[in-house]
Formats: sequence, C-alpha cells, structure tokens
Amino acid sequence: MRFDRLTLGPVRAAARSSRGVLEEEAERAIDALLAGPLPEAVGRSLVEHHVLERVASGISQADAGEGGAAGPATEELVASVVQSAAFKRALGDVLSAPEIRAAMAGQATGFADELAAAIRSRTRSLDRSLQSRGDPGYGGFATRGVALVIDAALAELGFLVIGASIALVLALAGGLGTDWVDATLAGGGWLLAAAAYFVVFWSGTGQTPGMRVMRVRVLTASGAPPSVPRSLVRFAGLILAIVPLFAGFLPALFDARRRALQDFLAGTVVVDAQEQE
Repeated sequence: MRFDRLTLGPVRAAARSSRGVLEEEAERAIDALLAGPLPEAVGRSLVEHHVLERVASGISQADAGEGGAAGPATEELVASVVQSAAFKRALGDVLSAPEIRAAMAGQATGFADELAAAIRSRTRSLDRSLQSRGDPGYGGFATRGVALVIDAALAELGFLVIGASIALVLALAGGLGTDWVDATLAGGGWLLAAAAYFVVFWSGTGQTPGMRVMRVRVLTASGAPPSVPRSLVRFAGLILAIVPLFAGFLPALFDARRRALQDFLAGTVVVDAQEQE
C-alpha cells in the first residue's frame, strides 16, 4: 500500500492538474463557440424548419383524445398556467398598464368624437336644406333640436336619480299620502330640476352639455352668455315653445338669425360655435 501510494501519487496529481487544464480549455472553446455565429445559425434553422411548432404539435397529438380534443395532460398544463399566481399577476400588470388604459380611453373617446362629428355634419346639412336664406353662423332648427333632445335626456336622468333618492327616504315614513299630492310634487320637482339645469348652464358658459356636443352657444346682443334672470325668461319661453307641439320653434326656419320663441322673449341668439373654433 505504501509502495502504491509512492508510485501512483505523482500520476494522480498529474491527472488532477491535467483535468483542470482540460476543463479550462473546454470552457474557452464553448465561450468561443457561443460568441461566434453558431447560436444565430441554430436559431434561424429552428425557425425555418418550424422545429418548435412540430414538437408542440407532436406533444398535443400524442396527448389528444377522441375527435382531436386536448388530452388531460394539455388541459392540466393550461389550467395550471392560467390559475397560477404568476400568470394572474402578469395579466393584471398588462391590463393595468398606462398604455393599455390610454389605448382603451383613446378608442372610446375617438368613437364618441366621430359619432358626434357625424351627427353635427348631418344636422347642419339638414339646416341648410331647410333654410337656404339667413346667416349660416347661427344654430339651425335641426342642430338645436338634437341639442335639446340630449339636454332633456340628461335633465330627466338627473331628476330620476334625485327623485328616486327622495322617494326612498320618504318611503320610510309611508309616503306623502294621496296620489295627487305625489304627482303634483313630482311634476313641480321635475320643472324645478329642468329650470336649474338649463339656467345654470346658459348663464354659466352659454352652453348646455347638448349644445356643447352640437357646437352651438346661446348669447345676448353683447356677445356674452345670458344672465340668470334672462336665462329664466328663456326657459319659460322654451316651455311655451314646446307646449303647442313645438310650434314655438318654427320661427327659426324663417328668421335670418334663426331665432325661436324663447330667443325673441329673452333677446338671445344661438350661434354656431364650430365656426368660431
């Protein structure tokens, strides 16, 4: 045993040192190989020959059940991936990304803008056909009609929300009593809500939301939005124009400045704000 150790010791030491040298040489050779064009060539060959697709297809075919449906192994793999915390976290990060939110908001805004522009174009074309004379810088019959429909819907929606909230509170006390009292209060409440809606927007910016969509604005002779008293008079004229089956709007078809009954009473005009932008 001692003789073996003495005679084989140098051999074993030389083998260990040569193994270290070989490992270093192998590492250098691999580094040189990967630094060259071989990885790109291998990747290009994998893509050109559809190796990954063929492997995936072979696995799915081997696991497929009757009728070509995915087998249990594939379904289990897909289910485990979808239910994994990493997948859910990645999906949440993607959906909450600012780029995704901006793209979705841009799509919605773009569609709304395109729809509003198409409606404005159609109504202005109809205004020109209904009234060939007069200054085109004023809001026409069709444009103002669409704006009024939008405003009426918004005012009604706001009144319904407020009225429903009040009704829920009054229901705790068993209501107000007779039906005619409820109906009278509901009608009066709607009138007040509509008056507040139109007066606030007219006196504030000269535009209701519907008028803003249709790009028209109500102004006085001085070029400013009407005051609160003038807006109240205009709202009263609007109600009077609606009552006789909208006959109060017919003067807008013949007047050079396209004024309706409410405009004559309040001394206002509805101008085409699109022309001013």
